[in-house]
Formats: sequence, C-alpha cells, structure tokens
Amino acid sequence: MTQLFFSDYDDLEFSGSRPLVIVGAGGLGREVLMLVRQLNEMRLQWDVLGFYDDQQPADLERLHDLPYLGTIADLNATTETVYAAVAVGNSHHRAAVVGRLTSPHLHFATLIHPSVTLRGYQNVQVGPGSIVTQGCVFTCDIVIGRHVLLNLGCTIGHDAVLEDFCSLMPHANVGGEAHLESAVYLGTNATVINKVRVGARTIVGAGAVAVRDLPADVTAVGVPAQVIKQH
Repeated sequence: MTQLFFSDYDDLEFSGSRPLVIVGAGGLGREVLMLVRQLNEMRLQWDVLGFYDDQQPADLERLHDLPYLGTIADLNATTETVYAAVAVGNSHHRAAVVGRLTSPHLHFATLIHPSVTLRGYQNVQVGPGSIVTQGCVFTCDIVIGRHVLLNLGCTIGHDAVLEDFCSLMPHANVGGEAHLESAVYLGTNATVINKVRVGARTIVGAGAVAVRDLPADVTAVGVPAQVIKQH
C-alpha cells in the first residue's frame, strides 16, 4: 500500500488546518506556497503562517501577501507546534537547513501535488519532509526517502530508490530499479536509466543521461554522462 511516513508527532490532531511555515523565501519558496494553496483548494489542510529565511527578502511584496517571520534561529525558538516545508533546491544546502531545525515543536510536512496519482496498489513510500510537485509520475514499488524534492514533471520507474535529500529538477527521469544514494542532484531533463546506481552527493547535469553507475561526490555531464569533476 502507499505509505506516507511522518514523524512520531505527525499524528497530532488539529481541529482545523495545520499551521505551516515555509523555510526559504526565494523562488522555490513561492512555488511551494502555490503547491500548498493548490492542496488547500482540494481540501483545507494547511494554514500558511509565512516564511522563514536567514536572509530577509529584499522585496517583501513578492511573498504573496504572507509575512517574513524571521531567521531559522527565530523558528527554533517557537513554543507552538508548527509544520515546516523546507524550500531549498540544492541537496546539500537543504540537508544543512534541516539539520539546523532543532525545535521539539517543529515537524516536517510532506507535500504531494493533487495531480500526482498515488494508489495503494502502487506500493509507493514517501518520507517526511518530501515535496512532490505538479505532473510527477510514479509507477510502482518505489521508495522515496526523507526531504526529497521532485520538481515539475519528474518520472520514477518501478523499484527505484531515492534516498534522503535527493533533488530532481524539472522533467528528470529515473528508470526502473535505479538507485540514487543520499543527496543526489539531477539537473533539468537529466535521466538515470534502468538499474543504474548514482553515488551519494553526485550531480548529474542538465540533459545528461547516466547509462552506467556513477561514484559518489562527482559531477557528470553529457550523453552518456561522463565525470568531469570530483567534489
């Protein structure tokens, strides 16, 4: 069956919608706000309080009528239960932000666009804090870890595994039985073909096609993808 894994506290019941903040006040943060509003159009789930970011936005009007609430330190000081969506596109930076969110009152929202089909017979597991945007397609028997970002129109094939903090940019494709280790980053239109394993923290550049296993901590580009840099 489809499983959505939340934190131990995510079974707390609210009389209405759950309070949500967005960590990251840039372009992705505004896109996540749009995703939340689309979810709320289907069924009221989230009460969006505003944005947190260590850098105050220069143009507060671009926050779509929601306030800038402060820094991560301010969020950690909260004394009320609140859910957070971490809107940071870079895998490494997102992991660093999540590691700094230490308040015991803070929990991570899992956000999946209502257009994404998830039925019990697909047997898809999605970890807490993951964000799945419009147009993504899952087949079956898939494991998605914690704090994974799937941007617009990504496809995930059967038996694929995406470990924690992976980031897939628009229209990236992961073939059946492929395995992305933690914090892998796939650029726009990048493809990992069937049964290929990509090592932790590796970047597969935009439009690249990984046809064989790639080691950890490298950047690979081209068709077929070739390693051009070690991190």
